[in-house]
Amino acid sequence: MSSKRDGQLHLGAFLYFSGHHHAGWRHPDSGVEKMFDIKLYEQLAATAERGKLDMIFFADLLHLIYPSRAAAGMLDPVSLLSALSMATSRIGLTATISTTYNEPFHVARRMATLDLLSGGRAGWNIVTSQVDAEANNFGREKHPEHALRYEMAAEFVEVVTRLWDSWEDDTLVMDRQAGVFADVSKLHTVDYQGRWYNSKGPLITPRPPQGYPVLIQAGSSEPGQAFAAQYGEIIFTAQQSLAAAQSFYRTLKNKVAAEGREPDSLKIMPGLSPILGGTEEEALRRERELLDLIDPDEAVMMVSGMLQYDLSGYPADGPLPDIPNPVKASNGMKSRVQLVMDLARKDGLSIIELGRRLLGARGHMQFVGTPEQLADLMQEWYEGYGCDGFNIMPPVLPGDLNEFVDHVVPVLQRRGLFREEYEGSTLREHLGLKRPAPGHFKQPIA
Repeated sequence: MSSKRDGQLHLGAFLYFSGHHHAGWRHPDSGVEKMFDIKLYEQLAATAERGKLDMIFFADLLHLIYPSRAAAGMLDPVSLLSALSMATSRIGLTATISTTYNEPFHVARRMATLDLLSGGRAGWNIVTSQVDAEANNFGREKHPEHALRYEMAAEFVEVVTRLWDSWEDDTLVMDRQAGVFADVSKLHTVDYQGRWYNSKGPLITPRPPQGYPVLIQAGSSEPGQAFAAQYGEIIFTAQQSLAAAQSFYRTLKNKVAAEGREPDSLKIMPGLSPILGGTEEEALRRERELLDLIDPDEAVMMVSGMLQYDLSGYPADGPLPDIPNPVKASNGMKSRVQLVMDLARKDGLSIIELGRRLLGARGHMQFVGTPEQLADLMQEWYEGYGCDGFNIMPPVLPGDLNEFVDHVVPVLQRRGLFREEYEGSTLREHLGLKRPAPGHFKQPIA
């Protein structure tokens, strides 16, 4: 079977703790003992690069969650990717950095440095953070309101891109005989003064090899979609059905076009967490193994936390009660709250079933079956314009990433859906994205 759509899938490996399944760290195949050891991440990056994936991705949280679980610890993702840039040569290196609890100058410099060290393979997942616990860690009492966070984020990204543009591409001369290191006429101040952020500039790091590291956005709320349409080059999203994915795809691509951009300049990549087996029975057996590791109380607590509604007084094996305006009440990931409510109603899930479903893949689509069946689903979504690719979320690491690379990628390659070799060396080249021309030059500093 060959692809009926021009182009090929884009694939990322979302590497999260010792796996995306909440209880996966307890599974005997997990590498939880090495989750703070660079060797584990070198192994994972090498596996993803062996599979010719576009990128690896590390999320980031700025507060402690589930202190009795593997999620209690998280390395700084940009530091980790900087180390991995030396252990890899082609795969994209992408990470979350919050706009709410950083300064534009810091982020511009860190991401420019990663792009330089990796030869043009960096990507920035732009998030606005989620909860008050993060605010508390930065000396603030409350997390900013949802819409306000996106307003601040738009200004933040504007400052960062201006800082990246403060060096022209040919600023560095390095003429030993003439004694000229840089052409200062090609260094520019930023002089940005906004409502939320000010920056003088120029940046102290040269313009990144990709012009800008690839800009990624994770979130499907209305403000999130508007932000992605204006700035995003990849959007990570959570969709549970092809119909929902197709609707989201059409809506967001139209928003991109309305911003005067080419629709294909934004790649839509929903999360996909596969539990694989040589047969369906084997895959279902493995799913049950993982589900049995989830504590029932944690399943209820997960739903309560997601919906910000105490469900401890309701029967765990009963249906989700009517909750007044859960999406409106949320100051976190509004699109994910809506997805949870829709999932519970569509599948008739009890509270504990919903909690276990969420803890299995954190609200993303979970697939259980054989590699061929997974390739069928991925092809259907891609050819049906439900996505431009997938962000693969292995339930247990490192084994499930190996399973995907060794048994699913070859099927996709045989069908002409995925590359057999890298054709470029930068993340933009992998994704078919143009290198942005400098667009923010001000007066030279001299």
